[in-house]
Amino acid sequence: MPMQANEIETLLRETFPNAQITVEGDDGVHMSAMVIDESFRGKNRVQQQRAVYAALKGKMDGPAGELHALALTTKAPD
Repeated sequence: MPMQANEIETLLRETFPNAQITVEGDDGVHMSAMVIDESFRGKNRVQQQRAVYAALKGKMDGPAGELHALALTTKAPD
């Protein structure tokens, strides 16, 4: 079952409660997300994106994952 933008945001908000989060996409399968959070400061892009994938709690795991593709933009606030 495809995931909706609000479901993705809810999962991300559990891990990043103070983040600026924007989730876009309307097919429920190919989505994009921007997560701007202070916890990313000092981390490289791979570490930031791993933290986001961990927050999705397996929803992208393998071919049976509910979310097929998520284009990610992550950074610490300016």
